[in-house]
Amino acid sequence: MSSRKLEVVSPVPADIDIANSVIPLHIAEIAKDLNLNPDHYDLYGKYKAKVLLSVFDELKEREDGYYVVVGGITPTPLGEGKSTTTVGLCQALGAFLDKKVVTTLRQPSQGPTFGIKGGAAGGGYSQVIPMDEFNLHLTGDIHAITASNNLLAAAIDTRIFHENTQSDKALFSRLCPPNKEGVRTFNDIMFRRLKKLNITKTKPEDLTPEEVNKFARLDIDPDSITWRRVMDVNDRFLRKISVGQGPDEKGMVRETAFDISVASEIMAVLALTTSLSDMRERLGKMVIGNSKSGDPVTADDLGLGGALTVLMKDAINPTLMQTLEGTPVLVHAGPFANIAHGNSSIVADKIALKLVGPGGYVVTEAGFGSDIGTEKFMNIKCRYSGLKPQCAIIVATIRALKMHGGGPLVTAGKPLDKAYVNENVGLVEAGCVNLIRHIENTKAYGVNVVVAVNKFSTDTDAEIAAVKNAAIGAGAFDAVLCTHHAHGGKGAIELGIAVQKACESATQPLRFLYPLDISIKEKIEAIARSYGASGVEYSEQAEKQIEMYSKQGFSGLPICMAKTQYSFSDNASAKGAPTGFVLPIRDVRGSIGAGFIYPLVGTMSTMPGLPTRPCFYDIDLDTETGRVKGLS
Repeated sequence: MSSRKLEVVSPVPADIDIANSVIPLHIAEIAKDLNLNPDHYDLYGKYKAKVLLSVFDELKEREDGYYVVVGGITPTPLGEGKSTTTVGLCQALGAFLDKKVVTTLRQPSQGPTFGIKGGAAGGGYSQVIPMDEFNLHLTGDIHAITASNNLLAAAIDTRIFHENTQSDKALFSRLCPPNKEGVRTFNDIMFRRLKKLNITKTKPEDLTPEEVNKFARLDIDPDSITWRRVMDVNDRFLRKISVGQGPDEKGMVRETAFDISVASEIMAVLALTTSLSDMRERLGKMVIGNSKSGDPVTADDLGLGGALTVLMKDAINPTLMQTLEGTPVLVHAGPFANIAHGNSSIVADKIALKLVGPGGYVVTEAGFGSDIGTEKFMNIKCRYSGLKPQCAIIVATIRALKMHGGGPLVTAGKPLDKAYVNENVGLVEAGCVNLIRHIENTKAYGVNVVVAVNKFSTDTDAEIAAVKNAAIGAGAFDAVLCTHHAHGGKGAIELGIAVQKACESATQPLRFLYPLDISIKEKIEAIARSYGASGVEYSEQAEKQIEMYSKQGFSGLPICMAKTQYSFSDNASAKGAPTGFVLPIRDVRGSIGAGFIYPLVGTMSTMPGLPTRPCFYDIDLDTETGRVKGLS
């Protein structure tokens, strides 16, 4: 594969400075390494390209490569370098170990990029480039999701308005207007609704008054609407709003809220779809609320499934980029792991596995700790993809383990306490309870687990040895020290060798945490037990929603917990490996088109806020060179 020799310096410069110091290869060169010709992709400038889904169809008979998922221990607010490890490992495999490799990553949300976390292109000498393009806009997929989501939101309120202000006859007449010849017809999407209503007639004039009423009136219960507007910005003041306050809306005011764009169900659909036709069906099946009689109302009922697919037709194609060392990356979809399922797309992984072929490697990242991202990767993503990973990596840092061992609070934007920069083997050993639970939970899926210790300059040999001993003692296949942040792929060669051995020796079948044919509550409780909970407590609202989704026939879907990433429990301050707690379920919602039920644990918010000093203070443009400054 094409590779580029990195000139590393110490101390490690800022991420954006490193990214700007490297001139990327033309994306056509990266594509050529993967045996892609210009008919297989659409260029988006010199350094990005959309890979077409037809590539998978051409290669579908080819054997897949090895499949590796990267998770982590429960993180500090600073992050433990999971994306950086994913990229560094792939640079090691491709640039140093001569393996065919593709990294598959999520597209970052601009909310955290301008908020507190910064971007998600990796860091140091293990990055995706151009990192400013990766973190900002990319090829417009999130904008397409935002537009699609908000079109559906507008259609919901507008439909309620029109139904409240028109008779059945007038409503039906406007839904099925006469053509130039004076003939009324149903269009294609209307036949979906007719079929749902068990109406077999094909001409509008043949419907009885009762059938006209059933067809034309969705009779949406405003209090049941779960669909919210979205934007890709952290804005706490949109967590609760009212709409319909204008004089022309005739008093049809209701309370609602905004979510961040990556929490939209359309993002989840994009990540879990397997083809263009599958995406069309999933978008049409999205449930926005219920009728007043308790029946689910879908995007297709509103006549919108086809239009949403048109808005998303380009977004379904993964974006090809590259690492600092010239190895290929497919960037696609970007659901958060704490409020969604937190994994890049199935179609990107499937294409990548065919492109690398037998003996090659596809390395994907699952968001936040393994209790969230890896759990959802296994129980949601792998169920729909039919794929099985051979190896799961758990990224750990001495810093986070010290925190879990009882160290002082770690706060973004504040200097670290001296406990984190001075040797304290006892604190590290105490914190390894968190790592051990992640290893045990991940091994239960039938994969080989490799622990990657992401090294910081203040880590000591004794502290690192304590982590390795704990990992091997808990049943990890291997535990490896990594310096990819400082040295690029060269610093992850040992990790690459360990992953290669783990993949080649994998023999067990994939074991899910729960079967789909048990109740919603039983599935929630199975996940809660993996967190260490002794039980689950449901609010009155959660009980009501579970009963409703069960009656509507959705109890066979997998579960996607919306939970804090900072603890196994609902309490972000409960570090280590807490046990005996009762997990509170505040509400339960359905992403029916995407294909999961998601309980909201505790006070989890689906719209982040900005801190006192957001990252945007540091971001600017060099107007002479056109380069971005201060992006992290």
